[in-house]
Amino acid sequence: MATEPDELPRARRRGAALTRAIFEATLAELAESSVDQLTFDKIAIRARTGKAALYRRWRSPAELVLAALADPEVGFTETTPPATGSLRGDLLALLTKFARALDEPHGRALRPLMTQRDRHPQLYAQVWELVVQPRQRLLTDLLRAAAERGEVRADAVTARVAGVGPRLVIATHMDIGTVPATEVEAIVDEVLLPLLRP
Repeated sequence: MATEPDELPRARRRGAALTRAIFEATLAELAESSVDQLTFDKIAIRARTGKAALYRRWRSPAELVLAALADPEVGFTETTPPATGSLRGDLLALLTKFARALDEPHGRALRPLMTQRDRHPQLYAQVWELVVQPRQRLLTDLLRAAAERGEVRADAVTARVAGVGPRLVIATHMDIGTVPATEVEAIVDEVLLPLLRP
């Protein structure tokens, strides 16, 4: 007789190994379903562990999603300045890295969070603060440095302008899936640089 999913043998893991398995299962499950369908039961089955391991540490699947996205190994890593020496190079490096992250399980998990934001506004706001805002802040710093070098108009250094790049990458990913390098270059060369240059 075939083994049912909830009858799969549990893996004997503890500590960091178990946490990583739970985080990976959470993001993979979310990427394939929706926020509404995400449950501790499904995550535990996918991670091959007991539900008690989840209930002891997280109050809800939403809290677990945030923990997984914030994890430096499984989720979105800390953003660091590219320092290529030019504004165009910095923009390309940062947005390309973000586009590639959206292809990973933690990036694909953003899709249901974005599309269901009306039903889960608090979770969406927390994810936006966790994932997108650090990249916007880094872009603001890059623009400020470029303005000091004379590459950018000082009045163009705003949070709204800094948010254009990440938002366009996300929108393109939602439309066509993987964002190719040529599309990132088009975002930089056709939108951002004309918007920023003196």
